[in-house]
Amino acid sequence: MARQTFWKGHLRLSLVTAAVSLTPAVSQSGKIRFHVLNRKTGNRVESRYVDSVTHKPVSDRNQVHGFAKDDGEFDAVALESTRIIDIQTFVPAGSIDWIWYDRPHFLKPEDKLGAEAFGVIREAMKANNVVGIARLVLYRREHAVLLEPSGKGIILWTLHYGEEMREPMETLDLDHKFDKTLIGAMEKRIDKAKAEWKPSLVQDPIEKGLRRLLTKKTKDQPAAKSKKAQGPAKTGGNVVNIMDALKKSLQAERK
Repeated sequence: MARQTFWKGHLRLSLVTAAVSLTPAVSQSGKIRFHVLNRKTGNRVESRYVDSVTHKPVSDRNQVHGFAKDDGEFDAVALESTRIIDIQTFVPAGSIDWIWYDRPHFLKPEDKLGAEAFGVIREAMKANNVVGIARLVLYRREHAVLLEPSGKGIILWTLHYGEEMREPMETLDLDHKFDKTLIGAMEKRIDKAKAEWKPSLVQDPIEKGLRRLLTKKTKDQPAAKSKKAQGPAKTGGNVVNIMDALKKSLQAERK
């Protein structure tokens, strides 16, 4: 399946420019999503924005972000980069702690003309073992972004701003002397649990259980439909709690 491009623009380093596009590296399309229901009626619950004064529903096109201000207060604050990723700074690769990383994206050239410029920028960063720092407007706001060479492409990470990060908590007394015997025993346990990385190590067991449960219910559906003589099913009070059903299914499997 072709990945959906959600941003197009240019990557620039000094006089070298390449037409590029961005695709989110993480997808939520495969997630099972449930409707919010009214437990009493079984009907779906709708969420709407209403005007705080008129109490009338507000359409999507009329919903904007705002803040109470005097005229001219925000004139000096502008989004600097909407369609250009202008790399201004480089830092050593691996020097940024993982806690600053936010969302990953695949960055790729859009045409053959830009592919050469894109490749030159990527290879130059590889040769110098650095990553690039720039700014980019994504998700309706400007972000600091990190550009990291990866294989034949570049991974673009949005970064958390400094003011978003909390001060690290001191969780251990660093001067404490630990029992070497206990450390040795723990090292043996760790060594036994070592494994090569593979995506299956971080699969969602709840998601897999839900899929099995829904597949089973789909297969059982024709048998349920054959009982028309009993009359139409009542809607009130018969909403299925998926989590309860999943727990019962998992318990049955364990038995």
